[in-house]
Amino acid sequence: MNYDQLLLKNQLCFPLYASSKIITGKYTHYLDEIGLTYTQYITLMILLEHKTLSLKELGKYIFLDSGTLTPLLKRLENKGLIHRVRSKDDERKIMISLTKKGVELKEKAKDIPKKISCYLNLNENESATLYQLLYKIIDSERSGAKD
Repeated sequence: MNYDQLLLKNQLCFPLYASSKIITGKYTHYLDEIGLTYTQYITLMILLEHKTLSLKELGKYIFLDSGTLTPLLKRLENKGLIHRVRSKDDERKIMISLTKKGVELKEKAKDIPKKISCYLNLNENESATLYQLLYKIIDSERSGAKD
């Protein structure tokens, strides 16, 4: 029996994993300058886009469960970057939004994506293709595609 499919170089998961670690690591330098972790950064980016989200909605967007998200949100709240309040319609729901200080952080973060793209050895076409393929995987998961 041939086991070539088990070689690391033949695993789709490895280049995805390694690339993710490399890119996330590149973000760390710039995020340290503004006092954020990568996960805090993507949380703030989704809140900039959607203004207010429930804890559950936020978790779905960034693929984190409430057990992971809650301590992260507490740290962001302690930094004065977000508000967490109970929904007036349903007190079981926690609604999250940015504070003025959180919104102002976008000015400090606005150049980070451009700086990161300088590290990637991809032309515009390759970047667009990669983006589309990665979102195809993400959208498949969000739509509930079966194993």
